[in-house]
Amino acid sequence: MLAIQKKLTNPFYAILSLPATAMGFALSIQIAVLSWILNTQYGLDYKNIGIIWSAGPLAGIIGQILIGVISDKVWFWGGRRRPFILIGGTLAAGMLIALPWLREINEFLGMGSLIAVAIIIALTLDLAINVSFNPTRSLISDVTPEGSARTKGYTWMQTISGFFGVFAYLLGAWFGNYNLIYFGAVVILLFSIVPTFFITESRDFSEEEKEDENAEIKETKKKKADWGQLFRIYLANGFSWIGVQTMFVFIIAFINQKINPTPENATEQMISSINDKTGQIIAYSFAVLNTVGFILPALVLEPLTEKFGRIKVQASCIALMALGYFLILMFVADAIVLYILMAVVGIGWAAIVSLPFAIMSEYAEKSRMGFFMGIFNLSIVIPQLFVSYVVGSFVESATDKNIVFIIAAVSLALSAIFWRLVKESKAVKVEIEK
Repeated sequence: MLAIQKKLTNPFYAILSLPATAMGFALSIQIAVLSWILNTQYGLDYKNIGIIWSAGPLAGIIGQILIGVISDKVWFWGGRRRPFILIGGTLAAGMLIALPWLREINEFLGMGSLIAVAIIIALTLDLAINVSFNPTRSLISDVTPEGSARTKGYTWMQTISGFFGVFAYLLGAWFGNYNLIYFGAVVILLFSIVPTFFITESRDFSEEEKEDENAEIKETKKKKADWGQLFRIYLANGFSWIGVQTMFVFIIAFINQKINPTPENATEQMISSINDKTGQIIAYSFAVLNTVGFILPALVLEPLTEKFGRIKVQASCIALMALGYFLILMFVADAIVLYILMAVVGIGWAAIVSLPFAIMSEYAEKSRMGFFMGIFNLSIVIPQLFVSYVVGSFVESATDKNIVFIIAAVSLALSAIFWRLVKESKAVKVEIEK
């Protein structure tokens, strides 16, 4: 084990964040380009786009739990999480490169169905991300002690991952989504491979538990999961993701109607120009969202959690996100106002992608963290499926595409209420009292 890992230095936290950053970068690219490329390049309607987005979450329901359980128990290539990070990173990079070539892949395979090919590619891409996301998040919990050190691990994860997420959206806006795809594939491979040379996994958690007994915050050697609190966390997080996923998948419908509509008698050249502008608006919107999302966790949210606790901070950020969605409904008529209000929405996004992992990990069993991360993922993928199969139909049939942000706002408001039902962990309470 290197000295930077023993001392939990900032460079170690940065390196520890790279595997999750690789998967976050892949997800950011998927969010930025998938709906755009399916709608503008292949002519698919919103309902079919929603179905394609559902392929990955369907796989994730089984994949996250299965990979979590397996990675808890196996050991090869020098780690329990490392092999799945390497495999998932390689698959994610390959599937991203395949996105611009769906029509050619369809013709080569002779499948006769572009939608089927798109589903297969999206399924493999999202499965690859799921394969790696669980181990990357579990790895942070594996090598950090409970309390502020673990919160720091997850907030650093989001700060670095969020920075690259912003970079992804800006790269797509400035140089085009195709260049984003190819550059992203290289970054994902590097960030999946490089950390393996700096991070040492523990093969026996009992040794770490003995060390924890000498820490300032003592913990029970065989800590049992608190399922009551875990279910409350799952419920609160699930409603957060209904709102977030609705925005991610269907913001294109809102923009096409409210900000950048296509005239009835538009020429093919005009339509192409409008489509490019829509893609740019989406890219800048998510760039603003993720700029706030990566700046706040380590610089603002972590200090606030030490003073007020994770639950209060999480619930407050989610409430601000709901407010941001309501303001979009009332005031957005051009791209500039959308960008400004996406900064408000980004406050909640910063919390959603950082704090719940630290909160959940303290009610789970450390030796089975992969399993509990897999269960936790259900509070993300089930809402994603709900958005694809239920919300998608509402958005497709609704005359007024404000429905996108009405659903998002209500979901986030409910999430904020449910987060207040979760109790703060004992470890965090002790630190706050100090």
